[in-house]
Amino acid sequence: MEATAQEVDTTVRAAHAARSALADRAVRSAFLRAAADGLEASKDHLVEAADAETALGPVRLTGELARTCYQLRAFADIVDEGAFLDVVINHPDDTATPPIPDLRRYKVPLGVVAVYSASNFPFAFSVAGGDTASALGAGCPVVVKAHPDHPGLSELVASVLRRAAATQGIPEGVIGLVHGFEAGIELIKHPLVTAAGFTGSIRGGRALFDAAAARPVPIPFHGELGSLNPVVITEAAAAERAEAIGAGLAGSMTLGVGQFCVKPGLVLAPAGASGDRLLKSLTDAVSDTEAGVLLDHRMRDNFVAGVAERAELPDVDTPVTPGAGGEHTVSAGFLTVAAQKLTSEGAYDLLLEECFGPVTVVARYEDDAEAQAVLSRLPGNLTATVHLSTEESAGEGRGAEILAELTPLAGRVLVNGWPTGVAVAPAQHHGGPYPATTSTSTSVGGTAIERWLRPVAYQNAPAALLPAELRDENPLGLPRRFNGRLER
Repeated sequence: MEATAQEVDTTVRAAHAARSALADRAVRSAFLRAAADGLEASKDHLVEAADAETALGPVRLTGELARTCYQLRAFADIVDEGAFLDVVINHPDDTATPPIPDLRRYKVPLGVVAVYSASNFPFAFSVAGGDTASALGAGCPVVVKAHPDHPGLSELVASVLRRAAATQGIPEGVIGLVHGFEAGIELIKHPLVTAAGFTGSIRGGRALFDAAAARPVPIPFHGELGSLNPVVITEAAAAERAEAIGAGLAGSMTLGVGQFCVKPGLVLAPAGASGDRLLKSLTDAVSDTEAGVLLDHRMRDNFVAGVAERAELPDVDTPVTPGAGGEHTVSAGFLTVAAQKLTSEGAYDLLLEECFGPVTVVARYEDDAEAQAVLSRLPGNLTATVHLSTEESAGEGRGAEILAELTPLAGRVLVNGWPTGVAVAPAQHHGGPYPATTSTSTSVGGTAIERWLRPVAYQNAPAALLPAELRDENPLGLPRRFNGRLER
């Protein structure tokens, strides 16, 4: 199934040729809804195929497919509303300094978008996932590089999307699909590809990011690469509800066998009696967690080797030892270390790197300064979490200060919750400083559509030549800012 360079070229050119068919917003939104309807109609077959390739289970996969359909319809609503076009019109004003000519600005689609599928979300971050849905909503054809962990499912989902395109008179080439490592390299280099979305490892994402920047014409690369997702538990919070926090942490770090990009990978917990209670609760809950199957043997090997290397560091304890379970499974566990070991550069930096799978590191801090010193050394993350006491949540103590310390580290900051579970909502932001992502954008939520658009302004263009979106009479009924006033 490995695509040749010629096949990649043919696929990209077919997508490029289909771009004009996406020009009508009504057609685009109808296409997205038809895609959601088609996926739902094929639910049983798709879930069965996904489970056969990923072993994620029908319950998890059925929920993920429902999320995927919701995303498609949500972007259809965004397309219908039209606010994402960001229409701004300024009539001439000779009294301004300097004088203002007639200016009309909106956003247009970039062109063909390359989407690199994720292993851990075969529906929601793959062929019909958020990158694809948002790109199509923006008016951009898509070529997907299928993930090798679910190639058969990728073909099935692509066929559903192509049938949906055909119902709206859109060429099936609007959704291209290629397989293979070399095909992924060829795709990012293709001159007709104008942007890319990626979800995966730091190593793979950085290689593609560099390739995108090294092109004769560099292109935007919106990559989600890796995240430690730190959690800070204050001493007062631990004293108030250590057992509940320990149990919640266990559920979050083992959810989906620890194969979520927002899994909490580093926890700063207080030393002392309250921290001991928290660890006891965490130990009990993780010990009761059944072994699970990772997505492929490469990930399993990396997980087993990664936890072993971390556990071998001096003064690192394993209250519940993570590692190999049966022949194909892994067991969940966690490591503990004194936070002081992480406050300066050295061998313990390994504990500040993501380890994909059901494991977390609990660093015990003696005082606030020690916790702050660890936070100051962390790279960018998708999420950062703090657990506060009732009084701290009401504004007493250091709650606001800790939020301020976490804000530079992540794109989503949580209070008294757990990061696993990324709601698809207009206010969502799923991104963060590098290496969490390579841009300031989000891959989840309505504003994800902005990644695939660019602004263009027309100056003194005759009314008869203007796009309908920029005409004074507003024939499309778009939200816009007209001579400084917001019109809805």
